[in-house]
Amino acid sequence: MSAHWRRQAPPEFARWHGWPRCALVSLLGAAAAGPHAHAGKRKGGRIYVEVRDSGEVTFHEGFVTAKEAARISRGGGEGDAVIEKPSRPEVSGPLNVYIDLHRHAAVRADLASHGGVALRAMLAHVIAGADLWRVDVEAQRAPKEDIAESVETSSAEAAFDLKRRAVLAVLGFDEEAPTVTGKGFHRPPFAPLFARLLELPDPVVMEIVAIVMGETLKAGSEAVEMIGFHLGTDMPRHWTADAAFFDQLRDREVLLAIVSEVAGADAAAGNKDAKGKALKAIISDCLAGENGRAKTQPWVPLWMAFPPSAYTARGGVGSVTADARVGAELAASIDAEGQGREEPPLAA
Repeated sequence: MSAHWRRQAPPEFARWHGWPRCALVSLLGAAAAGPHAHAGKRKGGRIYVEVRDSGEVTFHEGFVTAKEAARISRGGGEGDAVIEKPSRPEVSGPLNVYIDLHRHAAVRADLASHGGVALRAMLAHVIAGADLWRVDVEAQRAPKEDIAESVETSSAEAAFDLKRRAVLAVLGFDEEAPTVTGKGFHRPPFAPLFARLLELPDPVVMEIVAIVMGETLKAGSEAVEMIGFHLGTDMPRHWTADAAFFDQLRDREVLLAIVSEVAGADAAAGNKDAKGKALKAIISDCLAGENGRAKTQPWVPLWMAFPPSAYTARGGVGSVTADARVGAELAASIDAEGQGREEPPLAA
């Protein structure tokens, strides 16, 4: 927890809600202080702000210690501290809103002319989170353990993780943290993060943007299709067929199509009645150049290429469906632009 929060936030919260006193305690500290009793503002009740190790903060309004409650019930005694009457806030609620909205309008008017600052503020919002922002990290959940392990140990993940750790170091975060983008209670405070981003040069900030975008890029989305196509992502450079891939590959029509792709049409025709296990063996031998099979050039199934395609007309290929959505959306956008463009007036 930041020193600023320790000094400022609890008293400010208390004053805003009309409580004269506020105490910041840990779960252990609250237990050590003994029992507490309810007490209103006029009887010296205070807010206890309980901070757990997880970062969770809980506000307990209107409590005093048992000893204080007993003293209050006796009407107080000689030497007892005088309970302060809650002071009236300097600024009313509506006036605070007035101030906030005008300052907000002025800041964003200036921000509109400073794209570099806006980019850093946006990046800090994504990493640290904010009331008006919600960005989730792609969880990369897999239905089977072997699929999860295949992705986790892939060369693509290793390359991304290497760059992520460099970004964690630049930002002063724990280099063993699983992500740069904060999750749940594990989010850095906005202010020091934004201050750090303001110090960094544009090329470094853009590297951080790339990592955060990668962490929050949804698997199977149109965004993956468009970005991969734009970058010309070369899947054979990042992926090779492994045991997890072959374990999921069971459709005979697809297996025969892949045999034809890697071993030739004659091989596919000659093995049209072979069982799936035999067809997988042929594919594996071709990819490895073993058992008398000529080694196939770096290969990926049609579904994994950019752009993707299918082996059959049956549908059900997620990447192909996402790519089709991209095409449809772009076509609709082009049509809309064409309809909205006015024709130049005819010459008289």
